[in-house]
Amino acid sequence: MEGITKRFGSVVANRSIHLELHEGEILSLLGENGSGKTTLMNMLSGIYYPDEGQIYIHDKPVKIASPKDAFDNGIGMIHQHFKLVDIFTATENIVLGLKNEGRLNLKQASKRIKEISDKYGFDIDPNQKVYDMSVSQKQTVEIIKVLYRGADILILDEPTAVLTPQETDKLFTVMRNMQKDGKSLIIITHKLHEVLEVSDRVAILRKGEYIGDVLTKDANQQSLTDMMVGHAVSLNIDRPQAKELKERLRVEHLTVKDIEGVKRLNDVSFTANAGEVLGIAGIAGSGQRELLEAIAGLQPIEPESRIVYTDPSTGKEQVLNGMDPLKIIRSGVLLSFVPEDRFGMGLVGSMTITQNVMLRSYRRGKGPMLDRKFPKKLAEKIVNDLEVVTPNVDQIPLRRLSGGNVQKVLVGREIEQSPTVLMTAYAVRGLDINTSYTIYNLLTDQKMKGVAVIYVGEDLDVLLELCDRILVLCGGRVSGIVDGRSITKEEIGLMMTKVGGGA
Repeated sequence: MEGITKRFGSVVANRSIHLELHEGEILSLLGENGSGKTTLMNMLSGIYYPDEGQIYIHDKPVKIASPKDAFDNGIGMIHQHFKLVDIFTATENIVLGLKNEGRLNLKQASKRIKEISDKYGFDIDPNQKVYDMSVSQKQTVEIIKVLYRGADILILDEPTAVLTPQETDKLFTVMRNMQKDGKSLIIITHKLHEVLEVSDRVAILRKGEYIGDVLTKDANQQSLTDMMVGHAVSLNIDRPQAKELKERLRVEHLTVKDIEGVKRLNDVSFTANAGEVLGIAGIAGSGQRELLEAIAGLQPIEPESRIVYTDPSTGKEQVLNGMDPLKIIRSGVLLSFVPEDRFGMGLVGSMTITQNVMLRSYRRGKGPMLDRKFPKKLAEKIVNDLEVVTPNVDQIPLRRLSGGNVQKVLVGREIEQSPTVLMTAYAVRGLDINTSYTIYNLLTDQKMKGVAVIYVGEDLDVLLELCDRILVLCGGRVSGIVDGRSITKEEIGLMMTKVGGGA
């Protein structure tokens, strides 16, 4: 890619970028949120068309004006948010949209899919419906879909964001197998240890400009972070100890069933104290989401369950059983929740930042008129404090921002509510390392202000560095509550698979 520039109105997303990809290479594309990584790759995959510049493949200039043009040139992109039809099988999704003869011969297509799977080490049932698949299996379908169309250049946007460590290892094995077969891969990720583990070279963008590249063998986490940000960054999480711990939330025998009657949480009991960060660890799907949603009033709970909140000003206990989120707010409980699904539950993509902030503050208005000044002021504070990349706070729909910037708005909005209990599910998912550490320190600040912070995370190293205590879930049950300062990653890993135990 030579001299590639892309503008959205007055915002220059990419400015005169030069990027090379070699045959049989895994290239990591690194940069802070809003630095233009996904925009650049969207031009390579035909979703956007560059305003300036030229793309060359094997030294020949090519025009990529649509995803079809990209496929014709052997380029396929696996997006962060999968583009699959739930009620179709893997095979039906893979052949969907093809115009070639025999495309509807599903038996022949399944045979070809099996050949691709065996060649690269995929594990997929061609006849399985998408709605029955795990996140990892859906991602596999997306990768096979582009390989089926003959892609030699694969772009993976945040491929490990929702994968377990085991699934990530499996994906990296598949990527190396594709590399051995001569495929070229570009991986967009914020996880620096993965960059160092799987890539041959790292290219770095900063504020829409190409900063340079470095061989992975010559880099480390600190050097890559400094290149991304443009100055030295401290990669340390402060964990001061609060002088006094007071019980803020008590959960007793919490049991949650899904609509089919399957127990997602089974007899879970713990306390969350003001002045501490309580970490929740577990393999994906162990009940983390149901736990936070039950406390927030979004999940029905079984009769034997009790959720008790202690008011910090009066010391009185209040049972939250059976309350929906509105009743919890009206009862005076200051509860903030950063959900796992940022657009499904947390924010409205078609609204601006100010309007999304207003969703949490509109009750401040007196009479029938909304108070618009306060949410706008708060939106501007969030943008400044967390360095959200946006032209303005009240014109651009939130869905037009990068995933990381959207996450900053959500986390910032919930923290600015001055809660007494702050629950976060994967608060730094999709955030660059610099912003991630900003969020960790914000959570610590909340802790020291006497907030009970409940932090669900997928990075065990961060859980061990940030949390005072860690509750480990396995299959919806508590397999232990341990001290974050004395436990090891290996011990938590064993507890997550029920092999170990904790006090």
